[in-house]
Amino acid sequence: MREIVFDTETTGLSPAGGDRMVEIGCVEIVNRVETGRHFHAYFNPDRSMPSEAEAVHGLSTIFLSDKPRFPELVEALLDFIADSPLVAHNAGFDFGFLNHELGLCGRPSVCTSRMVDTLSLARSRHPGAKHSLDALCMRFGIDRSQRIKHGALLDAQLLAQVYVELTGGRQIGLGLVADMQSLDVAASASSVKVRERREPRPHAPLVEELNRHRAFIEKLVNPLWSRFA
Repeated sequence: MREIVFDTETTGLSPAGGDRMVEIGCVEIVNRVETGRHFHAYFNPDRSMPSEAEAVHGLSTIFLSDKPRFPELVEALLDFIADSPLVAHNAGFDFGFLNHELGLCGRPSVCTSRMVDTLSLARSRHPGAKHSLDALCMRFGIDRSQRIKHGALLDAQLLAQVYVELTGGRQIGLGLVADMQSLDVAASASSVKVRERREPRPHAPLVEELNRHRAFIEKLVNPLWSRFA
């Protein structure tokens, strides 16, 4: 099954308030394994970058001023994501900005039925724990040493690894669990042996054995056994 794990960076929190998407990173996974294919782009938002947002992702107004606008790359983006499910962390946020940009250039929105939210998955599997991308990377032992600031492509690559762990690890879909369980059952069944009942053996000493023991004790000097004879 082909899925696309993606992340976005923006000028703020609300597309309805005039915020725009300035970066998108998409990573292709097939049967929960990264293929190495990805889509990554920066966009000129035609507006200034608030200092609060720049502090998060490091993308300045000057850096984005010579980047293409979203309509220039929309075809390549849509070709890459095709009709695959789209996986994101706090997916409603990323879907909101993606669909806002699609709407601005007259393209239909991506249906939310394709949305897979890893934040919801993490909350259902680990209630009460921390569910940020950093926290999940720490939980699953995923190297995040290169994550100095937020970046759409790097975050999508990290999220792809988190998603694999949240959905059962790389073994999912290979049938190894079922196969190993059936092998264990077969092995245990073949090792069971039905033993025939045996009558208990007599353990009382014979008279001649008692006599030999008594003769041995008589050779001892002040034996302890004589006190209880």
